[in-house]
Amino acid sequence: MHALIRWLNRAVMSLACLFMVIMMAHITIDVGLRYFFGGRLIGTLEVVSYYYMVVIVFLCLGFVELRGEHIRVDLFAQMMPKGVQLALYVLACVLGLWFFGLLFWQSAKDAIGATTRAEEAMSNFTFYIWPARWALPIGFAAIWLAVLSNLFKSIAQKRAL
Repeated sequence: MHALIRWLNRAVMSLACLFMVIMMAHITIDVGLRYFFGGRLIGTLEVVSYYYMVVIVFLCLGFVELRGEHIRVDLFAQMMPKGVQLALYVLACVLGLWFFGLLFWQSAKDAIGATTRAEEAMSNFTFYIWPARWALPIGFAAIWLAVLSNLFKSIAQKRAL
C-alpha cells in the first residue's frame, strides 16, 4: 500500500512539474513577444492565475507530506517521552485525515458543480475555469493518502515520523 501511495503522489507531483515547465515556457514566450515584437499572448494572466498556479500548488501537497517536509512546530513535543510523541503524532494524523477528507469532499462537490454549469471567469473572451477546480480534490486526495501512509508507517515503526 505504501508503494502505491508513493507512486500515486509521485505521478501527481510529476504532473505539477509538467505544468510548471509549461507555465515557464508560456510566460517566456509572452515576454519575448512583448519585448521583441510589441505583441502578446492573449490570456496569459488568466491561464497562469486560474490554471498553472492552482495546479502547481495543490498537486504538490501529497508529495510534500509523504516526505515529511511540511512545516511542523514540535518544540515541546521533542521534550516529551517517545510514547507521548507517537500518541500526539497519531492524533495529528487522525485530525489531518478528517480535515483533508472534508476538504476533498467539499472541493469535489464544488468541482462537480463547476463542471456541470461550465464555470467561466469574467474576461474579454470565453475563459472556462471549471477544469482547474479538479486540481483541489486531486490534491486533497493525494495528501489524505500521504497522511494515511505516514500514520501506518509511524505505528509500524512505533515512533513519530
